[in-house]
Amino acid sequence: MCSHYQAIKAPERYRHHFGVEPPVDMGKHDVWPNYAASFIRRPKDATMDTGDDAVPEREALPGLFGLIPHWATDANIGRQTYNARSETVATKPSFRDAWKNAQHCIITVEAIFEPDWRSDKAIATRISSASGEPLGIAGLWSSWKSPKGLVHSFTMLTLNADGHELMCQFHKPVDEKRMVVILPPERYADWLRATPERSMAFMRQYPADRLLASVEAPVQRSLLNCKN
Repeated sequence: MCSHYQAIKAPERYRHHFGVEPPVDMGKHDVWPNYAASFIRRPKDATMDTGDDAVPEREALPGLFGLIPHWATDANIGRQTYNARSETVATKPSFRDAWKNAQHCIITVEAIFEPDWRSDKAIATRISSASGEPLGIAGLWSSWKSPKGLVHSFTMLTLNADGHELMCQFHKPVDEKRMVVILPPERYADWLRATPERSMAFMRQYPADRLLASVEAPVQRSLLNCKN
């Protein structure tokens, strides 16, 4: 599962692809659990359907990578909650409230990194969009009252990738193959608006031919096919 990703550095690129103004503090470029980054959600006023045309459909906020539930005693829990399994997200204490309340978000990403173990060593592999555009990963957000004030945080949703032509190659051979839930751009608004009852319909594998894997140079697509 994904514990390291590259966030978008250029505000204009963020704005163009996601249709929202990035936060002033966009956080780190290389993001690890408990690092500051940004995420996109529907504003609370928009979710109330007040009919106010002045309320935007999306807003981008700074937050920490690794969801901190409202009941947490400190932020360290984020080091274990950066990914949420779609199969158990509705029942796990760390995530169930955010899932029940449809606290959906989009994590804005240039690329994620996964370890390729086919050489018996963990080779960090960069996975990005084959089109060169950013990726929007489906996630959940939460807010937590720290001693210094309100802290937002987020987690990436994941699903099984055993049958995925690309993502089946990562992690140790004995480990279950997992991948983050990458949203097609045309589904961004649908995900942010989805009710809890409709959330699971978005837990789908992203097509392998729309992703590119590379180390120092692009890796041949045929080498990353589970059928080889």
